[in-house]
Amino acid sequence: MRRYLRVVVLCLACGFCSLSSTPSPARRVLEEERAAVAGSRRPQRFLARAWTRRRAGGRPRGPAGPAAHPGRSDRCKDFSLCYWNPYWMLPSDVCGMNCFWEAAFRYSVKAQPVERMHLAVVACGERLQETVTMLKSALIFSIKPLQVHIFAEDQLHDSFKGILDSWSFLQTFNYSLYPITFPSENAVEWKKLFKPCASQRLFLPLILKDVDSLLYVDTDILFLRPIDDIWSLLKKFNSTQIAAMAPEHEEPRIGWYNRFARHPYYGKTGVNSGVMLMNMTRMRRKYFKIELFRICPLNLEELKKSVSSVLLEHYSRSEQMALHHSEVMMHIDDVNDMTAVRLRWGDILMPLLKKYKLNITWGDQDLLNIIFFHNPESLFVFPCQWNYRPDHCIYGSNCREAEEEGIFILHGNRGVYHDDKQPAFRAVYEALRNCSFEDDNIRSLLKPLELELQKTVHTYCGKSYKIFIKQLAKSIQDRYTRPPKER
Repeated sequence: MRRYLRVVVLCLACGFCSLSSTPSPARRVLEEERAAVAGSRRPQRFLARAWTRRRAGGRPRGPAGPAAHPGRSDRCKDFSLCYWNPYWMLPSDVCGMNCFWEAAFRYSVKAQPVERMHLAVVACGERLQETVTMLKSALIFSIKPLQVHIFAEDQLHDSFKGILDSWSFLQTFNYSLYPITFPSENAVEWKKLFKPCASQRLFLPLILKDVDSLLYVDTDILFLRPIDDIWSLLKKFNSTQIAAMAPEHEEPRIGWYNRFARHPYYGKTGVNSGVMLMNMTRMRRKYFKIELFRICPLNLEELKKSVSSVLLEHYSRSEQMALHHSEVMMHIDDVNDMTAVRLRWGDILMPLLKKYKLNITWGDQDLLNIIFFHNPESLFVFPCQWNYRPDHCIYGSNCREAEEEGIFILHGNRGVYHDDKQPAFRAVYEALRNCSFEDDNIRSLLKPLELELQKTVHTYCGKSYKIFIKQLAKSIQDRYTRPPKER
C-alpha cells in the first residue's frame, strides 16, 4: 500500500513541477512577440491577434492586463498567442487562443451578390391594367430580385405609382418609371409607327446604358412559370448572339412574313418581338451589317459619297458630328457588292425606317426582322412555348413544345384578353388579374381556372386547354416547396 502511495505522491510532484515551469518553446515565442512590438513590426512566424477582437468588432474581450479592467486581476499580457501547442504548455501569463477559430474568421468566404433580373415594358393608352396584370404574373413566381423598367405616357405615371407602391411588401421587387423618349427630330414618326409607343423598345439599349441584360415584353404577356427560367437562357448565348426571340409562325403554310412581307425577314417565317431577351452590352458594341442601296456606284469613292449622303440626310448637324461617318466608311462590307455597310445600333434605326417605311406593316418588329436577316448569327431563337399566341391554336395546334411541356409565357395579342374570340386566353388573364399575392389566393387559383377553361372546349384553342394550366400548376407547386423567404 505504501508503495502505491509513494507512486501517487511522485506523480503529483512531477505534475506540479511541469505546471510551474515555463517551457522553452513558448518562452521563445513570447520573446519574439515582444521584440516585434519593440521594433514596430509584426512577427513573421506567428500571428499575435486577439480572437475576441474579431468577435467584438475590433474590441478585445480580455485585453491588456489589469489596467484595462480596474478592480479585476487579469493574468493575460498585452498579446494573445496563436500557438499550436496545447494550452498547458504556454507561459502562465500568456493567453492562448483558438487558432482554428482565427483561421475561420480570417479566411471567411464573402457572400456573393444576388443577381438582379431586369424586365422592361412600354405602356401607352389603355394598357395600365394589362401591364399591372403582367407584372403580377411575373412577381408571383419569380425567385431572384426583379428590377422593372416601365416606359409610360405621363398621364399614366401616377396610376402606376399608386398601384406599385402598394406592393412595397415585396422585398425582391423594385421599379423605375420613365417617360416615352424618342430622338427629338423624328419623335412623331417613331411614336406613330405601328402602335402608340411600341417602337420605344428599339431605343432601350441607348436609354438604359447601365443595364447589361434585359427582358422586354409587351403589355399583353402573362408569365406561367418563373421569369428566372427565361432569364437563364442568356447563359446559352454563344459569343455572337445578342438577342433572343421566338419564331413568328411554326407552320409556313399559315405564316405571314413568307407570304406577304415586302421586306427581308429572319429565317423561314420571321420572328415575333413580343418577348425579346437582350444582352444590351453586346448590342451597343456590335457593328451591324445593313443594306442601304440597290444600285452600284462606279467606284469606291462614289460609294462612300453615297453612303455619307444617305446617312447624314437624316441627322442634325450635332448628330452628324457624333456620327463620325468617316469611321463608318471603314466598315463597308464588300466593295464588289457595293450595297452593305456596318453601323452600330444607334446609327442604323433611322436609315432603315426611311428606306422601308412604305413597305413595313408591323412597325418595329419588321425593322428587327430586317436587322437579323442581315445578321442571323446574332439571334438566339427559343421555342414557341416561350411566346404562345392565338396563331398557335386557332388553325389547329402547331406548337409541339407547348403540347409536350405546357405554355411557359402566354401572349394575348390582337386584344384576345378583352373580347370573346379566344375565351381560353381571356380565362387565364381574368384569373391572374383577380389574383392577389396572398398565399391562399394563389393556392386556390388553379381549380376555378380549370373549370373556366373546360367551358372553352368548343373553340380550337380550348380543345387543348390543358396546356394552359400544365406549367401553371407546376409553378404553383414549386412556389410552395421553396423556403418562405424565396416566395
